[in-house]
Amino acid sequence: MSRIGKHPVKMPAGVSAVITAEEITVKGKLGELKTHIPHGVSVKQEADSIVVTPASKDMAHRALWGTVRANINNLVKGVSEGFSKKLELIGVGYRAQVQGQILKLTLGYSHDIDYKLPAGVKAACPVQTTIELTSADKQLLGQVASEIRSYRSPEPYKGKGVKYETETVLRKEGKKK
Repeated sequence: MSRIGKHPVKMPAGVSAVITAEEITVKGKLGELKTHIPHGVSVKQEADSIVVTPASKDMAHRALWGTVRANINNLVKGVSEGFSKKLELIGVGYRAQVQGQILKLTLGYSHDIDYKLPAGVKAACPVQTTIELTSADKQLLGQVASEIRSYRSPEPYKGKGVKYETETVLRKEGKKK
C-alpha cells in the first residue's frame, strides 16, 4: 500500500482552511472549494499543514484515509495553482470556438454542438483544433472534458475525433483485398 495518508498536506501562502466536523472549506486566490469529510477519519490543521488520520485500524477507515488526504490536496492545489486539460480535435472540418460560456463544436454532424460550460470552468481555443480547459475543481474539470470528448470519441481506423492531448489512439489496419 502506498500510505499516501501519512504525508501532511502543505498549505502554501495565501491559502486558508476552515475545518468543521463534516466538511472542510479551502480558500485561495482562485476561489473557494469544499469537500465532505466522511466518518472514520479525522482532519486537523497544524501550523502550515493539514493532517489526516484514521479513526481506527479498521480496513474501511484506513481505505478512506488516503482518499480524503488526496481530495484535500486537490482542493489546496486547485485554489492556489488550478488545473488544466487540453483536448485536440482531429478530422477534416472539426473545429471549436468559445462564445462567452458556450463552447461551439463542429464535429462532422449535420448541426453544431453548443456545450454550456458550468460555472468555475473556463475554456480557450488558441487554435481552432485545440481546446484548453482550466478550473480550480479537478473533479469538475475532468467531468467537463469527458463530456466534450464523448460527443465524438476517437475512432481506431483514421484517428478522427476529440482526444486528450496526452492520449494515444490505437490504430487498426484497414481492409485488405
